[in-house]
Amino acid sequence: MSVLVYIENWDGKFKKSSFELVSYAHAIAAQTGGLTVAVSIGEVSSSELEKLAKYGADKVLLVNGDVVKNLDSAVYAKALSAAAQANNCEVVVLGNSNTAKGIAPRIAARLRAGLASGVNHLPESVRPFVVRKNVFNGKAIGFQQINSAVKVLTLAQNSFETKENPVAFVVESFDAGLQTADMKITVQSAEKVTDKLLLGDAEIVVSGGRGMKASANWAPLEELATVLGAATACSRPVSDEGWRRHEEHVGQTGKIIAPNLYFALGISGAIQHLAGVSSSKVIVAVNTDPEAPIFEAADYGIIGDLKEVLPKMLEEAKKFKASL
Repeated sequence: MSVLVYIENWDGKFKKSSFELVSYAHAIAAQTGGLTVAVSIGEVSSSELEKLAKYGADKVLLVNGDVVKNLDSAVYAKALSAAAQANNCEVVVLGNSNTAKGIAPRIAARLRAGLASGVNHLPESVRPFVVRKNVFNGKAIGFQQINSAVKVLTLAQNSFETKENPVAFVVESFDAGLQTADMKITVQSAEKVTDKLLLGDAEIVVSGGRGMKASANWAPLEELATVLGAATACSRPVSDEGWRRHEEHVGQTGKIIAPNLYFALGISGAIQHLAGVSSSKVIVAVNTDPEAPIFEAADYGIIGDLKEVLPKMLEEAKKFKASL
């Protein structure tokens, strides 16, 4: 049972999440005795592609050309479906990013495949094919059986350990039969954030809620994030008030994240917010209310006023950084 894995690139570079996906796909292929076939779409250097073999990709397929220069979910899905069929792959793995969420259902429709989104563990069994995922906003674990011949999975971020599995590999250009007529989307302009760590890539996230009181009080939180090399985030009421940009809103109606360390500063912990951060490895909460729901989800909790606690946290973070 060979496994196809789609590897996104960012301006021709792969990130930690890319290698997590290859590691996961390689582990499934090892369970079934198949190959790991990675697909990269767009311009990527050979030195960058070699990194995929380091994590277990037996074959790397390159899909290039004007048709794929702009992200079009339908075009990408057609290319990946063709690659899966050409290589007899019974499992297709993608990340659980916004991009992949638009592509995965299209692949499933093309291949008449069952789809399991947000899986966070290797299959419990391959015959029958059963995968595990969080359900009920992370409050329970669910098991999903896929009975179709082809299975499409999206892997929850930061849910599988990145493992080096160096293998001999080949790189091939793949003709997916794409045509200009396949393009349904035209990009007029694109604006990219280049000077800020993105939420989806961050291993540490420092997030603030209404307990920050006002937008003017955000400087210490931003400084703490800078010291820790973290991304900044916020709860929905904060973005609704206009204190922070909506791109920073995490929760059920915002971004779903799974960092190694999540700081919830002045966030009460409504179920909608916890739905977006419950997969974090460690949660540290600071709140004045000892009954705040966030403390039920937190691994470490501090009951106190942020005006007093945040400066002390910042001081300790600076000491720790200086000791490294």
